[in-house]
Amino acid sequence: MGKSIIIVLLFLLFQGCKSRKKEIVVSNKLKAELEYKIPAQLGEGAFWNYKTQELYWIDIESETFNIYNPKTKNNKVYNTKSKIGSVVAINEIEALIASEDGVYRLNLNSGERTLFSDLKKELVGSRLNDGKCDPSGRFWVGSMHFKQEQGRANLYMINAEGKSLKKKQNVTISNGIVWTSDKKTMYYIDTPTSEIKAYDYNNETGEISNERVVVTIPLKLGFPDGMTIDEENMLWVGMWNGNAVIRFNPDTGEVLQTIEVPAHNVTSCAFGGENLDVLYITTASVDMTDEEQKQYPLAGSVFKVVTGVKGVKSSFFKTNN
Repeated sequence: MGKSIIIVLLFLLFQGCKSRKKEIVVSNKLKAELEYKIPAQLGEGAFWNYKTQELYWIDIESETFNIYNPKTKNNKVYNTKSKIGSVVAINEIEALIASEDGVYRLNLNSGERTLFSDLKKELVGSRLNDGKCDPSGRFWVGSMHFKQEQGRANLYMINAEGKSLKKKQNVTISNGIVWTSDKKTMYYIDTPTSEIKAYDYNNETGEISNERVVVTIPLKLGFPDGMTIDEENMLWVGMWNGNAVIRFNPDTGEVLQTIEVPAHNVTSCAFGGENLDVLYITTASVDMTDEEQKQYPLAGSVFKVVTGVKGVKSSFFKTNN
């Protein structure tokens, strides 16, 4: 059974008899252009290193971590030896990667991996998926069951010592996560729910509270995957099965802008460039019909678009050593 079919079934289970917010209307469309052509199977995890002016991204199925330089068009590839769900920077020469069995530090000069947070016991039948650092530099990363069974995943917070704290349970496919500029709100996506949830956030302790749904996404728009936030605290979400990145207003639940992407499964995005005004977008080439493969021959590539809105600097992971 294909991933999209499984997500649809999970969506129907989650929705049940829940009341729906008013249907969202899509408007104000732009088109993304090709930035780096590559047939990545499951391109994901877009992260902009503003210090080196490079895009970090991953191919989960190919077990690779990539560093792409838009100026030179060079894409450096690191083989991670297992499926990698997300990546964040520690500094200019180290990255933190979420793997199948835990979180590792990766030396970008030598390629050496060092286990930082062991999650083997937590991840039986599962792997780590999307993740980002909060404003204090703690790494928040969620998991997903290999068979995408409902409620079999969790959301974790990894602190500076490598200790993992379980922050949410009964998740299915943990995905996008971001924080507002005042550090008081966290937004989070569990893909099959087709919802974006908000939480009151205590940046000193990492505590979350007051869970509520701020955006409910119609099935016709696709499924929410990776997410980033702009300087106006609006949310940009890659739409799996949706051919687009959509900008949502979390205060009203409305669509503000749609970026059309020439790939069926859009997975993540990150603002980059010297002025943080270029949105880089990752995509996947898996889980498409023969017709969709013909329609989207560039699927798996990295795309970009100048949106007219600026992003914010991605938080780096802070360690004690």
